[in-house]
Amino acid sequence: MKEAVHIGRNPSARPDLQQLIHEVALGDQDSFAAVYDAVAGSVLGVVRTVLRDRAQSEEVAQEVLVEVWRTAPRYRPERGTVINWILTLAHRRAVDRVRSVEAAAARDHKAALLDRTPEYDEVTEQVETRLEREQVRRCLRTLTEIQRQSVTLAYYRGLTYRQVAESLALPLGPGKTRRRDGLIRLRDCLGVSA
Repeated sequence: MKEAVHIGRNPSARPDLQQLIHEVALGDQDSFAAVYDAVAGSVLGVVRTVLRDRAQSEEVAQEVLVEVWRTAPRYRPERGTVINWILTLAHRRAVDRVRSVEAAAARDHKAALLDRTPEYDEVTEQVETRLEREQVRRCLRTLTEIQRQSVTLAYYRGLTYRQVAESLALPLGPGKTRRRDGLIRLRDCLGVSA
C-alpha cells in the first residue's frame, strides 16, 4: 500500500480556527493572517460558484475576508463552526453582488428605454400653452382698466412698483394696491391656490 505524499504543510497541523477567530476579534493581525491563509481558497471557491466571473469573484472574496476581520467579535461558536460562518458570509456576499449586478442592468435597461421615448409631446405642449395664454387673456379682461395696466406693465414689461405708478400717474401706495388687487383677482380667476 502506498503512503500519501503531502506537499507543503502537514494536513494534521490545521490551525484551530475557533481560537484564531477569538484572537482576531481582539485585533490580533497575525491570527487574522493565519485565518486568511486557512480559508481564502475556500472563500474564493464558494464565491466563484455563484459569480462565475474571476475578477468579481476575487473582489468579493477580498470583501468577505475584510468583513471577517471587522465582524470577528460577532462570531458565535454555538451557531456553527468558524469555517461555516465564513463561508456563509461569502455566499451571502456573492448573492448580494449578483442581485446588485442584476439591479444595475435593469436600471440601465430602463434608462435606455427612457432615452428612446420623447420627453414630451410637442403638439400637446403647444396646445396647452395656447390654452393657458387664452385663459390668462380672458382673466385679464375681468380686471379693471387700472388693474390690467398695472399687472401688464409689471409682468410683461418688467417695470418696478415706482415705474408702474409713474406710468399710470398714480401715487406709489395706490399703484401698489391696484397691482395687488389685480393679482388677487387673476389668481382667483385662474384657480391658482395661494
